[in-house]
Amino acid sequence: MCTPQTASGRIRLNVGGQVFETTADTLRGAGEGTMLAAMLEPCWNAGATGGVPEYFIDRDPACFASLLNMLRTGELHVPAGVPERMLFQEASYYGLLDRVRATRIGELDLSRTRLAASVPPGRAPVDRPAVRAAPDGGCCVTHGPIVRVYNWMLEERQPVCLTPVEPVRDAVYLSDTTLLVGGRGMAAFSVLTGDLSHHFRIAHEGKKTARLFNARALAFDQQTNVFASCNNSGITPEIGYGIGVWDCITGEQTSYFFDRKYVYALTDASKLQWLASTNALMAVKACSPKDAFSPSSITLVDFRDMSVVWSWSVGSRRLDEKHVADAVVMEDERSVRLISQNHDLGFLDIRSRGSFQQPWTYQSKATTPICYPKLAVHGGLLLASKDDTISVYGGPNHDHLRLALRGSQGGGAIADFSVGGDRLFAVHHEDNVLDVWETLPPPIA
Repeated sequence: MCTPQTASGRIRLNVGGQVFETTADTLRGAGEGTMLAAMLEPCWNAGATGGVPEYFIDRDPACFASLLNMLRTGELHVPAGVPERMLFQEASYYGLLDRVRATRIGELDLSRTRLAASVPPGRAPVDRPAVRAAPDGGCCVTHGPIVRVYNWMLEERQPVCLTPVEPVRDAVYLSDTTLLVGGRGMAAFSVLTGDLSHHFRIAHEGKKTARLFNARALAFDQQTNVFASCNNSGITPEIGYGIGVWDCITGEQTSYFFDRKYVYALTDASKLQWLASTNALMAVKACSPKDAFSPSSITLVDFRDMSVVWSWSVGSRRLDEKHVADAVVMEDERSVRLISQNHDLGFLDIRSRGSFQQPWTYQSKATTPICYPKLAVHGGLLLASKDDTISVYGGPNHDHLRLALRGSQGGGAIADFSVGGDRLFAVHHEDNVLDVWETLPPPIA
């Protein structure tokens, strides 16, 4: 009895009428569990009678050529005139979708970015949406009481809903598959299905209170701890106000920081940023178009000894006073860059006493922007939004304009943007269009 043999040597494939010839080793490189690797197994070759095995696959030949070249070279090139979505569908058929994504992942090079896609919201626009980049190249966009979730192919998944009425205040990815959402309460959801994983509660006297709290800003230390600036009228101030800490795996509250001197700076913080090197949490209380003249502050909390280790604030309510629209700690964790409601950049040295520093170098003319600017840091560069453009700054003081990335035409002012993985996302205020920038492929040497 003849036992079928595993295919080896050269393989001939007829894909949609176009013949390709490759080696068994190339197909085997597709990986275990893929269709192409399975074609080499004995059960696929029971009728083989010698010579070069040939298979017919009734699929698109242009996409197959691109995928076969990826297996040969490790690089993916989308054929001219072929939509990316079609290529992804073909890759899924062959079991190569994960390989395609891995090939596409790389560092975002802002000097070689291009506007790759603009995604319409698919529902009525909302005021001041926020966008958060996912680790795998997807993202989410807050949209009133729901969160729109997109995978790395920019396909919209099942939306997430924290409460039916109250707006979502912030969201942060805990992993490729888990999204933490804050607003009237805080909960973790599956990115894949939109299902609730668990609610987070305030602990008081060893018991979790049934009453929900208001979670305004969220942060994750990339290990197990999640942080939230929160408050709740009716709960003892020391319990319901300040910064809470939870274990993201168990959902149990592990710590809480409250200081009456900084109660508003922490409770009303609109942004939290975890500083991995110094093991501190930055809380930014920024102004907004709806609350343009409230005092701005920046506070650094060390949870190891439960203390404020550095702070800075502007207490004036003068109409001509600069106020902080956003702030970000630079990657060396020695300084903070600020941006005012009038798009002026400021600087604070964390190594000096914050309360005595004057961050602004000049006074610009007061304006009333539709959207207040946002800041982010990537690869040693500072990114700042203004109107429909994201400006990229470099240099020793991060005040030298390197380039400007303009959003989609007609999208209006940028409400928020986020950098993650190999992509830059921005969501517009007026129509909530989502813009996506990617790095251009490297030039062929």
